[in-house]
Amino acid sequence: MRFLVSLILIALLSYVLCLFLPWWSIAIAAFVVAALIPQKGFLSFVSGFASLFLLWGVMALFISNGNHDILANRISTLIFKVDNPFLLILLTAFVGALVAGIAALAGSYTHRKIR
Repeated sequence: MRFLVSLILIALLSYVLCLFLPWWSIAIAAFVVAALIPQKGFLSFVSGFASLFLLWGVMALFISNGNHDILANRISTLIFKVDNPFLLILLTAFVGALVAGIAALAGSYTHRKIR
């Protein structure tokens, strides 16, 4: 139950913070939620990783579909040398997920040290 609550809270808090703060505020959200909801280190990492992978993946997909993948096609050609916007969406989701997962892991370890 803690895992699911942590997953949803990280996604919601990250979304709200990114409306007002820079993109790296997802790390703050993941850290705070993982520090407040005690879990083992691996589960904290997975909850942060999964929540941001889903959030940024869905958001990137909606943004890319909104402009008919024009920008994603061009950027994916520059980065991957292949015209595949889905790879760019996966890369975007992976970067956000990795940042949030590591921040959640740090929050989990901080909770252990304070306790």
